[in-house]
Amino acid sequence: MQISRTLFIVAAATIGMASTVHAETLRLAHASSSSSLIQQAAVLFAEAVKDKSGGDLTVQIFPDGQLGDEDSIAEGVGVGSIDIGLGGSVDAIDSRLNVTSLPFLFANNKAIHAFLDGPIGAELMGFGQDRGYVLLGALDSGFRQFASTGTAITSPENLKGLKIRTPPNPVILATMRQLGALAESIPFGQVYTSLQAHVVSAVEPEVRDYYDSKWYEVADKLSIANYIWTANWWFMNKDRLETLPAEQQTAIKEAAKQTVTWYRGQLDKTYASILDDLKSRGIEIIEIDRDPFRQLVAPVYDEFGAEWGEELIAKVRNASSK
Repeated sequence: MQISRTLFIVAAATIGMASTVHAETLRLAHASSSSSLIQQAAVLFAEAVKDKSGGDLTVQIFPDGQLGDEDSIAEGVGVGSIDIGLGGSVDAIDSRLNVTSLPFLFANNKAIHAFLDGPIGAELMGFGQDRGYVLLGALDSGFRQFASTGTAITSPENLKGLKIRTPPNPVILATMRQLGALAESIPFGQVYTSLQAHVVSAVEPEVRDYYDSKWYEVADKLSIANYIWTANWWFMNKDRLETLPAEQQTAIKEAAKQTVTWYRGQLDKTYASILDDLKSRGIEIIEIDRDPFRQLVAPVYDEFGAEWGEELIAKVRNASSK
C-alpha cells in the first residue's frame, strides 16, 4: 500500500512538472503612456498569448519607457535583454522600414492597412532577420500633424526657421529640412518642458501622443497635416522566438495578428473622441492645404532612393497608391 501511494505521488509530481516545463515569461517594452491605446493593445496581446498557449506563456509589460526610450528598446531586443518591443525607432533592425514614413505617401488609414496586408508589406515584415529580429506586425503610430506655441502652422512659410521637435527618424528629419524647419531630436519625455521653456516652438505629433502627454497645454494650435505616417513596429528577438516550442511560437504570432485587427478597429473612434475633447478645451484645430507642403518634399524620395534603392521606393510608391 505504501509503495502504491509513493508511486502515485511521484506520478502526480511528474505530470505537474510536465505541465510547467515549458512555462516562460516574456518581457515586452514600449515607450508609450500606460494610458495609451498602445498599452491597451499590449495588455490584450498578453491575455491572448496566455490563452492561446494554455497558460505556458506569460507576457510582462513595461510601458512608459521603463526600460528605456525607443532606441534603447530596439537595441535591447536585439541583444536579448528584452524579448519583445514596440516602437518607431528601427535603425537597429533595418533602416529601410522607414520607407513607410516617406512624406505624403498614404492617403488615409485604409490605404496604409491595405499596403501592410499586401505583398510589399509582407516583404517589409521580413526585414531585420539577418540582425536577429522577427517582426510580429505593425501598430499605427499614425499620421503626424503640426502643433505650435505661437502662430498656427498653415503653410510652409510658417515652418521656415522654426525650431520644431521631432523624433530621430531620418525621413522626418530630411522632410523638415526640405520644409525649412530647424529640427531638434528631443527625447519624448522632455517634450513638454522643452515647449514650456521655449527650447522649441513646435512639435509634429501624432494626435494621441499630443493628447495623452498633454502637449496641448503648451502648444495649443494643432494643424491637421497628415504629412507623414509612422508605425509602432512590433518586433521580437529572433533567437528567443525560435527557442520556444512550435506551438508557443504559433500562439505569439496569432495573438499579435488578433491584436493588430483589434487595434485598427479602435482608431477612428479614438481620434474622434480626442479631437472632440481638444475642441472642448479651446484648442485651435486647423485643417490645412497639404499641396504647398507636398510640392516641396520630392527631394526626400530621391535622397532615400539613393540610400535604400530606387527599386524599393518605386515598389512602395506603386503599392501605396492602390
